[in-house]
Amino acid sequence: MEQVRVGILGTSWWADAMYLPALKNHPKASIEAVAGRNPETTRAFASRWEIRKNYENAEELIEKAEIDALIVATGNDSHCPLTLKALERGLHVLCEKPLGLNFPEAARMAAKAKEQGVVSMVPFTYSFMPATRYLRELIMDGYLGQPYHLNMRYYGGGGRKPGYLWRFDTRRGGTGALGDIGSHFLYIARLLFGEIVQVRAQLDRLVNRPNLDPDGMEYPKADDTALICLKFENGAQGVVHASTLAYEPTPFSQIHQMEFHGSDGTLHSYNDWDQTQQISGTRVGEGPVSVLEIPERIWGQVRRDKVHDTYRDVFRKEGWMTGQFIDAIAEGKSAFPDFQEGAFIQRILDAALLSDLEHRSVSPMEILS
Repeated sequence: MEQVRVGILGTSWWADAMYLPALKNHPKASIEAVAGRNPETTRAFASRWEIRKNYENAEELIEKAEIDALIVATGNDSHCPLTLKALERGLHVLCEKPLGLNFPEAARMAAKAKEQGVVSMVPFTYSFMPATRYLRELIMDGYLGQPYHLNMRYYGGGGRKPGYLWRFDTRRGGTGALGDIGSHFLYIARLLFGEIVQVRAQLDRLVNRPNLDPDGMEYPKADDTALICLKFENGAQGVVHASTLAYEPTPFSQIHQMEFHGSDGTLHSYNDWDQTQQISGTRVGEGPVSVLEIPERIWGQVRRDKVHDTYRDVFRKEGWMTGQFIDAIAEGKSAFPDFQEGAFIQRILDAALLSDLEHRSVSPMEILS
């Protein structure tokens, strides 16, 4: 395929910052259509990015736009119905995470994508960062030996304010901190240590939020901090702590910390989302932990002094994620992580919800579609 004609659902800051720059920089991508909830905002968005057509609702775009692929960057509660409509039409789809509100939704999406034989992708963005790719290379090459345990902490401040936020409304978000930020690290944990076979979770709502949504309706509140203990198929243990309540005065109001231990070594990863994105480690007999320089072949041409510049360049200049989605369509290949992977992470999220509800360990296989 010489050109991949793309439509996008959603005009948020995220679509504006992530998807449109990546698509504009890709020689085989042509942005044909956009739909958003606010007609005026959508028209302005289309004008700014020189998008040929704008639609007042997503369904109309899916039905009428002359496109090959669709990016679904809408609220979590619309992922499943919109994606299924697009898949039914035979479109390739990149859909935001978490894939659905629950595993049955995600399983339907994955099954339909497989049935239609289209390219699908779920954008777990942090897995594409140079530090994460280097961690995976080190672990796959045996740096740790037999993996024993991992500890991963995603500390952000998006839930500190006590007002209504749709991400903490289970009708719209499905899960709160667990799905919004925890899903990123659960995916990376599985990427690095393998299959997850047991989940034990504690999900809490520590900030007092209003009982009514902006329409004056009562709503079920989601977690704003999540602690998830994992057991892997290889016997290793894991802990993922995902909090939206941390005060971290960095430009992005978040930090990522990870430690990995095994029979032969130790790896640490630290990202302050300012100026530090560092891997350090040591192997048995080598002495104290020291910095492990990320190889040039992994860095590529991205800027490194500020983490945000690295983040932008990985997706806009180097073509990771969105660019890979376009390449896969153009070349008739698969993209990764696909909907099958996204559905499995959704299964882990549902296992965590059940674990918290029943105060017990849960096998992901208990969660049925």
